[in-house]
Amino acid sequence: MSKPFGTILVANRGEIAVRILRTVKSMGIRGAIVCHELDADSPAARLADIVIPIEGTPVGSYLDGEQIIRKARAADVNSIHPGYGFLSENAAFARQVADAGMTFIGPSPATIELMGDKIRARAFVADRGFPVAPSAIEDDDPATFAERARTVGAPLLIKPSAGGGGKGMHIVRDLALLDEAIARARSEAERYFGDGRLYAERYIERPRHIEVQVLGDAHGNVIHLFERECSLQRRFQKIVEECPSPALSQDERERICETAAGIARAAEYSNAGTVEFIYGEGQFYFLEMNTRLQVEHPVTEEATGIDLVAAQIRIATGDPLGLSQADISLTGHAIELRIYAEDAARDFTPTTGRVLAFCPPEGVRVDAGIRDGSNVTAAFDPMLAKLVVHAGTRHEAIDRARAALSRFVVLGCQTNIAFLDRLMADTDVANGNLHTGLIAEKPELLADPPLAPQELIQILGIAARAMRPVTDAADAIATMHVRMGGWRN
Repeated sequence: MSKPFGTILVANRGEIAVRILRTVKSMGIRGAIVCHELDADSPAARLADIVIPIEGTPVGSYLDGEQIIRKARAADVNSIHPGYGFLSENAAFARQVADAGMTFIGPSPATIELMGDKIRARAFVADRGFPVAPSAIEDDDPATFAERARTVGAPLLIKPSAGGGGKGMHIVRDLALLDEAIARARSEAERYFGDGRLYAERYIERPRHIEVQVLGDAHGNVIHLFERECSLQRRFQKIVEECPSPALSQDERERICETAAGIARAAEYSNAGTVEFIYGEGQFYFLEMNTRLQVEHPVTEEATGIDLVAAQIRIATGDPLGLSQADISLTGHAIELRIYAEDAARDFTPTTGRVLAFCPPEGVRVDAGIRDGSNVTAAFDPMLAKLVVHAGTRHEAIDRARAALSRFVVLGCQTNIAFLDRLMADTDVANGNLHTGLIAEKPELLADPPLAPQELIQILGIAARAMRPVTDAADAIATMHVRMGGWRN
């Protein structure tokens, strides 16, 4: 590597911290993490060579860039990997890292500012001839925003400029409700992102969400690592991702992937990034670009055999990619399922509790941020782990995923494991007939099916037999037999 790193600090937590640390240490580099007291005994803290305590509220501490940089310098850290979420797409933080004499493992602050602002990114992409959905942007003329949005026509999707994760997004099918939706979206955008700017775009009914992984280096080289299908979502947030997409023909795959690579080249992109598209009826439109590692990056790793974190680190040292587009190929099919602490039957309400047993299935990839004894609280995102399977075909991958889900045990808090199994068994999912509203259209998948009377009796009997008072009573020796002592006939 051109600029070797002595210590890489992961400014994150949970499963992504563990995943990054594993690659860092496999490359012979010391791995450090920042750690709030709630994570003091986490798998990431146990794996790291250096643990740097940070203070503040649980989420606030991981967003405190000044504290993280100050303590990183004191610990002689010379590079920072932000993971995803938290500070990963914060241009000011990336700039502060560089100003402190450390390397930010990600794109440049200028690129984050350009592509991280959805409105600027859309204008940038449209100006260079790439496809974007019909839209109205508030910044163009705030006074006429609502009027211009109406001319785009229903259905509309109102979105925050600085948003992400589905927050602040509202579908408007009746234009009489547009003003109310704008007010609600603005309020949520200001609360979540401190930025109330909005834009409206034509909402494609039953769309697919397809994204393309790209890699670029400081020498102007850009390649794509094919696409991921991310259409299975709840509340605009992904649950299942796969590579490749079952929707695309080979010609469509080449067009959408080359479009993504072209956007990255136009932005002079360096490091790992993802270009997201809305796809429907054979057409695709630019949605946004995520200037970071994605949660779902493992499906690309499994299908291409390329360690994206290792690639990020090499790019950050100044090395060229060392790969051409011709070197990248897809093998088989990969699927990722996000294991959440949530109750699907109650609108995916997050759940909490102490993990009494965490037994992931063997023989498949599981990226996890918990272990036996971990406390699952409401302080952080409810994702506990990611189950990733790879097989020769999509149907084989689904079968392997369902087999792994049947062996995946998490006790202590309710999870979505049973729901994911029902989802994978759904006929539309099995046949690849996906769209972002599919889960909302199938409420019957959310709740566990009712138990048969005999099955309920058996479960209650097993539960009762596991209780100490019942066990003691069942195992007790009758009084008259005790009085008989050791007598035998």
